[in-house]
Amino acid sequence: MYSMNDIRRGLKIEFKGDPYEVVEFLHVKPGKGQAFVRAKLKNLITGAVLENTFRASDKIEPANLEERDMQFLYKEGDHYYFMDLETYDQVILNADQIEMERKFLKENMEVKVLFYKEKPISIELPKHVELQIVETEPGVKGDTVSGATKPAILETGAVIQVPLFVNEGDVIRVDTRTAEYIERVSTK
Repeated sequence: MYSMNDIRRGLKIEFKGDPYEVVEFLHVKPGKGQAFVRAKLKNLITGAVLENTFRASDKIEPANLEERDMQFLYKEGDHYYFMDLETYDQVILNADQIEMERKFLKENMEVKVLFYKEKPISIELPKHVELQIVETEPGVKGDTVSGATKPAILETGAVIQVPLFVNEGDVIRVDTRTAEYIERVSTK
């Protein structure tokens, strides 16, 4: 059981019979009365987001989720195929189940697949991935410290902002949690 002091971003809990992830939270201590926590929760099955207020004395059940290491095999239509690295069993997830994560999903990438009651519900990507830029405006000599950015299309189809000195064909490291450019990766 979690207490309200345990609430943090990314915590997975059981709420109203479904698994939820804490997206945002705010501890509130009013001048009068009891402290409470206002939390924004995302349903891990439907993707719906709701807000709820918890009293300081409330207890929350941890979500009964199982994580399995799996490898992304391929995409066919709106279906994404993953293989368990231990048993070689395959599972299929729909595009809407991995809406945010699929922007950075590359074939043969190892991910953690979350299961709820033996059914796959979502994936957890590595914190950083290395992807190649397939389309962007050419870099301009001397634009290395200006802080300006330009859009770039990655090999997975995701569009992110990159510094002006990054060119087409470069391999970059991207933070999958924030969809932000981290650094250019040396390919030598």
